[in-house]
Amino acid sequence: MNGQALMMKPIDNVAVALMPLEKGSTVALRINGEAVSIELKDDIEFGHKFAVKTIQQGEDVRKYGEVIGVASSGIQIGEHVHIHNVEGKRGRGDKIGREHANHGL
Repeated sequence: MNGQALMMKPIDNVAVALMPLEKGSTVALRINGEAVSIELKDDIEFGHKFAVKTIQQGEDVRKYGEVIGVASSGIQIGEHVHIHNVEGKRGRGDKIGREHANHGL
C-alpha cells in the first residue's frame, strides 16, 4: 500500500482516501492480493470513498467489509462514492414520515 487510500476487506467495492486525491491521478491498491492501479475520475477529499470495482445501480456498497448503503445509480471504477450516488439502507425518519403520509398511516 502506498498510503494514499485504504481498502480493508477483499469484498469491499470502495476504498477510502487517506489524503486529498486529484482527478486523473492514479492510486495503487492491492485487491485480492493483486496490485491494481485505479485512475480517479473525480477529486476525492480526505476520508471520502471511491469505487475500486464497478457498482451497479441497486448493488450494495461495501466498506470495511460492511454494507454501508446501496448504489442509487451506476458507479464506475475511480468515481467518487458519496451521497449523490449512494443511499443508506437503514431507516430514515424523513422518508418514513413521507411513506406513512402517502399511505394514510
